[in-house]
Amino acid sequence: MLPLSPATPSPEPTIVPDPDVVAAKVAEACEKNEGIFCTVLNSAFPDRDFPAWVQLVAGIVDVLLLIVLILAAALVIRNVIHRLITRLTMRASVGVLPERLRGKAVLTSTEASAAVMTERRRARAEAMGSVLRSLASVIILGTAALMIFAKLGVELTPLLTSVGIIGVAVGFGAQELVKDFIAGMFMLLEDQYGVGDVIDTGVAVGTVEAVTLRITRLRDADGKVWYVRNGTITRVGNESQGWSRALVDVPVPYDSDVATVRELLTGIARELWEDPEYRDTVIVEEPQVFGLESVSNSSVIFRVSVKTAPAQHLEVARELRLRVKRTFDEKNIAFAA
Repeated sequence: MLPLSPATPSPEPTIVPDPDVVAAKVAEACEKNEGIFCTVLNSAFPDRDFPAWVQLVAGIVDVLLLIVLILAAALVIRNVIHRLITRLTMRASVGVLPERLRGKAVLTSTEASAAVMTERRRARAEAMGSVLRSLASVIILGTAALMIFAKLGVELTPLLTSVGIIGVAVGFGAQELVKDFIAGMFMLLEDQYGVGDVIDTGVAVGTVEAVTLRITRLRDADGKVWYVRNGTITRVGNESQGWSRALVDVPVPYDSDVATVRELLTGIARELWEDPEYRDTVIVEEPQVFGLESVSNSSVIFRVSVKTAPAQHLEVARELRLRVKRTFDEKNIAFAA
């Protein structure tokens, strides 16, 4: 009996794919595709044939790759633009750009006025920075979305037409809101007024407490809060920019000695100017006595003019009237009725 020889093991199928087979399939899938993924594979495996399902997978991979690249590029560009806008607005919020644009110095002689100007610059810079960042995001991300739709085979002409029609409809419906935002942007850019200013908007007079792109919030002398839409403001009178002027009319009887009264008022004005509590902090120029402002059959009116720091004219006018009253009582000079 012959000895049994050991059985020869039969070869097992390998699980490692044949590189030639893979190359052939990928080449066939990318035969008509011009994307990045297929271009690289065509360069690596030229002259190969693939089944249809590999072509589909390669096309999907290529589209996904391009979408990821488009989104990544859009986000990077958006981040860079946002950083530039933030840096510019921060510089504007701590600098003196509004004063240079106006071409005149704004008096900040006291800590309170300096704090008000700082708050105004900060609020203006934050509002403009928010608008610019939002606008940059819409433009960049909108462009990226259109590029992605084009890559996915979406026809852009009907899409853009539909968006245009919707935009026109929304524009007609929200034209007052758009008007408010545009007016608010120009108001901030031109620095027409800011937080702490005393303004007259025509419909309300008061101190500005808050400024946004849509509304301006005022508080009048009675404590009432007014919310005024920026689009409805056609003219603004600002009492807090640059300087103010206090005008005090002093009526005396018709038969009074004009030279004596004028000299007396000049002395009162000079005394107020030399007071260290007011000079160069509240009063910025030496007061002037204009002389006869008007004459009637019963009285003669003198006018005293005092140039003051912003929004300080009422305080100076009250102090000047008090000193005139005290001096006239000492000199036994009567006021006209």
